[in-house]
Amino acid sequence: MNDTWTERWNDRYSTDEFAYGEQPNNYLKEQLEKLNTGTILFPAEGEGRNAIFAAKLGWKVSAFDISSEGKNKALRLAEANKVTIDYQVGELQTLNYTPEQFDAIALIYAHFPGDIKSSYHKILNTFLRKGGLIIFEAFSKKHIEYNSKNEKIGGPKELDMLFSIEEIQSDFPDYEIIELVEKEIELNEGLFHNGKGSVIRFVGRKK
Repeated sequence: MNDTWTERWNDRYSTDEFAYGEQPNNYLKEQLEKLNTGTILFPAEGEGRNAIFAAKLGWKVSAFDISSEGKNKALRLAEANKVTIDYQVGELQTLNYTPEQFDAIALIYAHFPGDIKSSYHKILNTFLRKGGLIIFEAFSKKHIEYNSKNEKIGGPKELDMLFSIEEIQSDFPDYEIIELVEKEIELNEGLFHNGKGSVIRFVGRKK
């Protein structure tokens, strides 16, 4: 990923306000509250709202992002909530996670550039133990139509950064599908996710 991409996210996270709020994503919250705790990884975690929620539930939390500003905000939020998280800054292939390290991986609006997103998913798959869960919510390819009508809903404007059900099936082939749907939802998350959007939701258990 290039410096412009990193600068974009550092710029977004450099304000006092939390770009996507301090509360966890609703779908993630709903899924985590059903589960026993364990080890969990949050890729592209930004300012930490979801990681901190998991830590408060008792999960042992790891997170990463390319944005050092995101990490700074996340650690401040963790301190305010009296929890600790392991937060690394860098691109996935440079980080020191190990095979089958995690019981769960939460991909919440983890929109990577189109030329690397499938390879990132395949690397992440190796870090999940057998029987572990992927919890995923991100904008679908149909979201382009919503994005063009409402700037406040946010999300990538590049089609290849968005997701389809077929891509998820292809990227995570050896999974028992607990849920895999494309649906319209109403988002109310901070400054940048507000209004109706089209998302893919996926919960899968690694075989």
